[in-house]
Amino acid sequence: MNNAAPSYSALVAQPFRDELTAVNFKELLTPAEVDSALNRQDDKIILVVLNSVCGCAARSARPGAILSMLNGVVPDEYVTLFAGMEKEAVEHFREKYLQGSTPSSPNIALFKNGQLVYHLQRYQVEGKAAEGIAKELTGVFDTVCTKRNSPEEINKLKSYIVNRYVSDESLNT
Repeated sequence: MNNAAPSYSALVAQPFRDELTAVNFKELLTPAEVDSALNRQDDKIILVVLNSVCGCAARSARPGAILSMLNGVVPDEYVTLFAGMEKEAVEHFREKYLQGSTPSSPNIALFKNGQLVYHLQRYQVEGKAAEGIAKELTGVFDTVCTKRNSPEEINKLKSYIVNRYVSDESLNT
């Protein structure tokens, strides 16, 4: 058995990847890409979503991360890795950047100059609604981020959120 091979079909993972890349998350597919994104000394705040196919990723982690992007101040960059897919990149990320954390997914973390600033682990995601995740993240953004979110970006995100998450039936209630 090849342990480096993806755990899921690319067809299964793609919609979950697309949910984040549609709002400008950059995928990190190799250990070198992980280091290039996170191990910089430029004072930028980087939000990382360790994505997953699990229910808590779909129910709250991905939507919560996306909702948090509506805040007035936001991270400078957004990146994502996919657990069970790019296994070397994910293993490198966990070993180098999440030392001492239980290897699980999903995870949402903020980094500055290669250092972990904030970490929301799976056990902290489970049982929370997306709005709760977003509220927790925006509280952190308000204290560590300096990039102002533009009205254009907020409107674009709102449109995406409505198209992605709001059903016609919920609009009629």
